[in-house]
Amino acid sequence: MGSRSRSSHRWLGLVMVMVVLAAGGVLYGVWRTTAKTAGGPADDGSPLSVRYRTDTPATAPVGKPWLEVINNSGRPVALHSVTLRYYFSDDGAGVAANCVQTALDCANVTQVVSALPVPAPGATHYLRVGFTSAAGTLAPGETSQGIGLQLYRLDREDLDQADDRSFDPSLTHYAPSTRVTGYVDGALSWGEEPGPAAPAASPRPSRVSAVTVPSGTLFDNFHYTDITDPAVTANGWQARTDGGGPGIADTWSADAVSFPANRKAKGGQVLQLQVSTDGTRQGTRQAELIGVDNTFLTGTIAARVRFADEPTDGRNGDHIIESFCTISPESTSGPYSELDFEYQPNGGWGAPGPKLDTTSWRSAKEGDRTTRALKRSLVGWHTLMITAVDGRVSYSIDGREVFRSGGETFPRAPMRIHLNAWLIDLPFAGDRTWNMQVNWVYSVSGKAVSVKEVQRAVDGFYRDGINYVNTTADQ
Repeated sequence: MGSRSRSSHRWLGLVMVMVVLAAGGVLYGVWRTTAKTAGGPADDGSPLSVRYRTDTPATAPVGKPWLEVINNSGRPVALHSVTLRYYFSDDGAGVAANCVQTALDCANVTQVVSALPVPAPGATHYLRVGFTSAAGTLAPGETSQGIGLQLYRLDREDLDQADDRSFDPSLTHYAPSTRVTGYVDGALSWGEEPGPAAPAASPRPSRVSAVTVPSGTLFDNFHYTDITDPAVTANGWQARTDGGGPGIADTWSADAVSFPANRKAKGGQVLQLQVSTDGTRQGTRQAELIGVDNTFLTGTIAARVRFADEPTDGRNGDHIIESFCTISPESTSGPYSELDFEYQPNGGWGAPGPKLDTTSWRSAKEGDRTTRALKRSLVGWHTLMITAVDGRVSYSIDGREVFRSGGETFPRAPMRIHLNAWLIDLPFAGDRTWNMQVNWVYSVSGKAVSVKEVQRAVDGFYRDGINYVNTTADQ
């Protein structure tokens, strides 16, 4: 009897274990499903989810989609292998984008606006968001945190987002959005692409190479909405508004700095520095953009600049300076350096124009410099380049050297980038307006590169959707 009782207990125990195991399997299945639904780690072959929010109405000067990438897989995902697509309709005015805020650093977030091969309802174009190699890796369950983006029309008219596929005015807090698609190595991982469903075999993985920006590099193509765009300050620029010279004192205005469309410029957008006057100091407005956090000491710095030989409206004849230069911040002590391109279509300081002064300064004192004038018209677009290495400074235009200096005028102190347009004097009355434009600025620290190498690097930034990068602090 005792033996039968022990056997019964063993069978009962075995049955209970089997029940518990079965229940555990059911509970595991419930937990796994819940984890997937909640966006927790679940290695189910779809490693990404994308969350979205907006804080703008359908009609707005600037669209502000915020995106967040979550790694739902059980393995790390390198962000450089990830791309996102935000779909919208472009009525032909042209739309551009930039990044304004992210824990990843906006310099590591790329943006390219592309047209869909076959337009779909609410989607003629898409903003492709990608990441450089420096953006890092998302661990299982990790989020990129919010990525603040901006979309704006190049003609500066309001956006009408009401019919944009990816826009959802109800999502003012982060929530999953399948109308923003996500890809890993080119294969669709999240969301629903617009248009007819593709055959199951069509989404094939494509090899995505990491975009790597060398240390010691600065680039900006001035893709900003206006001078109040938070990305302007975040990227180290400041419009001058203080008093003093040069030119007509106390006439520097942030309103004279803008970022209009220009279909003849690379990328379709430029920095514009406008000088306007009615012949009086009170009616004069000068423009300057200063790289307060974007500095240069030695190496190569270049900019693509469009010089004007006459005003866009009004009478010609002003002694105007259109300038690209690098200048040490003002200081009562310590070394000083300054390297200048100053174009004067109508001459200045008693010398006739058109002429371009190239000048290397040892100090701000009058005469403590070496300079040369190139006496010819430079109306139109040109690549201006300064190379400062091995004790010599070389100034070139479109790859042709026009001046060389050295000795005591070789840079001794870090210099800020200055892009400006201003008037030497006010020779006559009457309204007139001048526009100087800048397509991009680029520098590489510590080494000399050719104009072809500069152009190759700039073309690569445009191709990869990099609007701004600054790795000069890495050196």
